[in-house]
Amino acid sequence: MTYLLGIDGGGTGCRAALADMNGQVLGTGKSGSANIMTDMNTARLNILDAAEAALADAKIDPSAIASISAVLGLAGANVGGNGAQLQAMLPFKNSLVYSDGVIALQGALGDHDGTVVILGTGSAFVTRSGNEIRFAGGWGFKVSDLGGGARLGRDLLEEALLAYDRFHPASPLTDAVMERFGGNPHRIVQFAHSARPSDFGSFAPMVFEYAAQEDAVADAILRKTVGQIEEGLDAIMAGTPMRLSLLGGLGALYGPLLSQRYRAKLQTPLNDALTGAVQLAVRHFASTSVEAIHG
Repeated sequence: MTYLLGIDGGGTGCRAALADMNGQVLGTGKSGSANIMTDMNTARLNILDAAEAALADAKIDPSAIASISAVLGLAGANVGGNGAQLQAMLPFKNSLVYSDGVIALQGALGDHDGTVVILGTGSAFVTRSGNEIRFAGGWGFKVSDLGGGARLGRDLLEEALLAYDRFHPASPLTDAVMERFGGNPHRIVQFAHSARPSDFGSFAPMVFEYAAQEDAVADAILRKTVGQIEEGLDAIMAGTPMRLSLLGGLGALYGPLLSQRYRAKLQTPLNDALTGAVQLAVRHFASTSVEAIHG
């Protein structure tokens, strides 16, 4: 029997879903980070780990991996030749590597037009109108990914140091950050020197937690960040009356913070990104298999 595989990989982790040719999920698996721009080799290993875990969950022999047709949606695939480079390194019979934005869009909107903003460790804007898909952002947290957890965490650490130096007022949030580093600013600098995006992103929940307590620093960070998200929406949606979904681990947290004009367009995603990957695998490979059988 021929199987399909959907992969959803980002800075935080990688998920896999093994399905039959109708898209019925037979097994799932998880593994570590799969951002191919940050670390191609580690991403490849974690993709294979997640795929093997999905095969094990479906009680299918691991040797079947060579006969699988896969669609992968991965962070970093839209930059340079990353997607093509990884595709050549995979052991699957057939594979298509997309940006994680493509599978997120498909999962959230199905076949409808609209816009999704992926807000996880990084961020990206994706909009579809007819057959045209447009991307914005998603260039990596050092130069892009506004609203993503890595940028939020980096901004928070910066504010903690600014408060320590008395350039900005301190707050319970900046005090809590300094406490986590033993009150030593040099430890923040050492952490930042080698931290990956997911390491910075681990501080993002603190911003929302303290904003709920009306912390001034948390409020300022989120006001700036929401403004950046809406600036992106202004550009990519351009006033078009279409559906909008916020995705990723931070999406639901940002929804209530948007201005009314965008809250009015928000719709609950139809499915998640992993489901979108499976749907695209069915679209690309199931019909090909049927044609081969009857050809």
